[in-house]
Amino acid sequence: MIVKLFPISVESVGNALTSREEVLLSALQVNRRCLLQHLDSDPGFAEVQRLRDQVIAEADWFSSAVDNDPIWAYVQECLLLLLALTRHLSLELDLFKQTPQPVNIVRTPESAPPLPPDVLSVTQQKTLTTALQFVVSLGVCPYLAPGVGVPLVHRSAFGAVVEKLIQNGTNKILGDQHLLTITNVLLKMTVLSSLATLVFTQHLGDLLAALCQLGYQPPKKEWETFEEGKRKMCRDNLKSLLGKVYQPIVIKELLILQGPKAQGRTPAWLRRLCGQLLSERLMQPHGVQAVVRAILEGTGQEMTSRAESDWRKCDSVAKILVTCPQQSTSTDSYYKQVCPQILDMLHFKDKLTAQQFQRVATTALLALMQEKSPFAQQYLLAPMLAPLHRCITPSNAVEEWEITQCVDDLFKICVVGNHTLAPLLTALQEVLPVIFTLFCFTKQNVSHLRGPCQEVILWYLSQSEKPASLSALRQMSGLKQPEYQVAPGFQFCPGTDGGVRLRSRNNCSDEDDVLYEKLSEEQWRLECLNEVLAQLKDNDLPGDFFLDLLQSCVSLVLSRTEQQAQKVALLQVLAVMCVNSHFIFLSKVVEFILSLLQRACVGLIDEPSSRCYNPVESQTLTMGMGLVATLLSVPQVSSEDYHSMSRLLSPLDTLSQLHSEVFIQELASNLKAVIATHGAYKPDDLSTFTAHSSLNSDTVQTKQTLKTTNKTKTTSTTNGSSSHPKVPLKQPATSENTNESINFPGKPLSDWILEACDPDVPTKAFALRGLTQLVQRKDPEMVQLFLENLKHEDSFVYLSAIQVSKWTSVCLHSPRMFLLPLHPPCGLPNIMKDRTL
Repeated sequence: MIVKLFPISVESVGNALTSREEVLLSALQVNRRCLLQHLDSDPGFAEVQRLRDQVIAEADWFSSAVDNDPIWAYVQECLLLLLALTRHLSLELDLFKQTPQPVNIVRTPESAPPLPPDVLSVTQQKTLTTALQFVVSLGVCPYLAPGVGVPLVHRSAFGAVVEKLIQNGTNKILGDQHLLTITNVLLKMTVLSSLATLVFTQHLGDLLAALCQLGYQPPKKEWETFEEGKRKMCRDNLKSLLGKVYQPIVIKELLILQGPKAQGRTPAWLRRLCGQLLSERLMQPHGVQAVVRAILEGTGQEMTSRAESDWRKCDSVAKILVTCPQQSTSTDSYYKQVCPQILDMLHFKDKLTAQQFQRVATTALLALMQEKSPFAQQYLLAPMLAPLHRCITPSNAVEEWEITQCVDDLFKICVVGNHTLAPLLTALQEVLPVIFTLFCFTKQNVSHLRGPCQEVILWYLSQSEKPASLSALRQMSGLKQPEYQVAPGFQFCPGTDGGVRLRSRNNCSDEDDVLYEKLSEEQWRLECLNEVLAQLKDNDLPGDFFLDLLQSCVSLVLSRTEQQAQKVALLQVLAVMCVNSHFIFLSKVVEFILSLLQRACVGLIDEPSSRCYNPVESQTLTMGMGLVATLLSVPQVSSEDYHSMSRLLSPLDTLSQLHSEVFIQELASNLKAVIATHGAYKPDDLSTFTAHSSLNSDTVQTKQTLKTTNKTKTTSTTNGSSSHPKVPLKQPATSENTNESINFPGKPLSDWILEACDPDVPTKAFALRGLTQLVQRKDPEMVQLFLENLKHEDSFVYLSAIQVSKWTSVCLHSPRMFLLPLHPPCGLPNIMKDRTL
């Protein structure tokens, strides 16, 4: 039974009252008198009177001499009724639990279970809520210190009236005693869950404010009568209350009680106390989640979709978690406790709830790596990457859920977070070979880890510095032995839930099977690497890696100390990239050819005198244009390839009009036509030139070609026009003319010898080839030089000349002549010295 304690209407009090405060005070007095009359005369209130008398007998705080304080008299009656209600419901609940339920009653699945007696109806809850509001408004708020709790004036219009009333009619000296009485009564009510729900959902903040003030406020002179024992009891009650209430609600109320620092209305002692209590909540198990829920759910809005998420609020929560509180005893202990909880927020299964929590966790993790790198590496990265590290040096198997959780966490932090940090890249570099091995395995099976593994690998390659990315690619390709890889004797196996687990490998006794398995695995890794590089087609890294492989190939050719297996592995990687990765080196090749053609055009436009025949430049230009012809001769050239090569149109047009050689003019014109028409026009002799130009480019420029060139140049100069006759593209030299001598420009023999010692490789090669022809032609000056040196050097110089002839002849017909060290034989320096003198 609940007694209604509503203020009577203003009209019943009398029209003589003009102040709203006076009306309210009169209503409280009239309601109290009506209650006492009902308890004395109405038989229906006999049980209430009996319970009230029992409460009075046990309440040492009750006083009958309160007529001079009508506000506290009204609050006192409310407290007596609330305790009587609590006593009544407790007795009824104990009786309900002790009474056995009838066993002969047949209950259907649709029938509801019997309700316990402490369950209140909606009307009863409304009445009880109103009584609690009067108790708090009239008995708690008047005695709170300035800045403690939310003032009544900020709650409602009625609260402003009550606040003005209590400012004039309350006894401040007995304020702490009244606060202690009310808090004890409210805490006794919370023994029953039904009553506790109403108290904590409506007035938890007021209860916390009262306990904080009673237990921690510095004593003042007028409150010296409040004993230290009672203060300790309030502190204990506060600690117990904070421990049993739903933590997000507690944290939200503490944040409100702490108040905004900018306004400065909250006392300093209360701010320090709230900070300490919040730190304690944070350091408890699941305290991080409680803090996040308190702040994100503080507005009362459901976290239903990404569109409704307040990402700025998530970032603010992350900053709170990253900052070590001043009240923390140790920075190390704080991060040791908080970091694992931040990782746990990445593992929510509910997608709607996980969105904001993962945002907070990701932002906090990245901020910790940036600001607190040592703690992040020890308490975040090491635990997160532990499953992958166990794959490197396993003592036992690694379970499926561990690998799945690790890969998912990396994907959320690296790809979703997408923030380049040195500690993260360093930690990821150590486990990248394992992730790539895992990716290769998922490519052979159906697994949900394939996508995250590939995205993590691509993120690392695109975010790391170029040397680190190239080193990682070498490790994944097998050219560089990785420092961290799956331990020998272990292999990945399919999991039961679509994931992957690590198990020991079954040893194979057949050596042929072992070799076949190894070769197949290496080939498959290269195919997977090629697929990864295919996703980086908009990045320069694939082209850089290809050029790095070519440079390594040159080093291997020049070096005789490398192992044969390393050479084979390098050629295998190059073969796979050349066959399957046309996009990788196309852009690099086009850039190289563009710079080559532009340099040639600058010389033609700015210095007309330089259009004379230069064999080194002509052969270099022929080689570059032959490479373009090779790219255009493939069966299918994509529109992207033509678009990339469209940058070559302008320099090709210049070469087709201004170059001195008909062969290069015609080739530039044909290449320009093929690129401009996207392959709609393609001359028949283009493929023939492509097949032979690289091997026989030195024999194409014969004497007849030079004569034709000079004639065309003269005609062009005479007519005052840059146009040239369109003649068929010059065919490569056949077997009949491959031995035809090259028309080398005439120059002194000493110049040939000086150029043979030139550090520039093309110049040196061309000079050595010229000396070879002079020897083959039995040039008189050359013969005379040998005869003169035979008198002084005997057979040594003669043998040196033979060595020059043989060696340069080999260079002339070798496809790799530019890859060999071009040093003159030991006799040439003496010859050059004598000739100069």
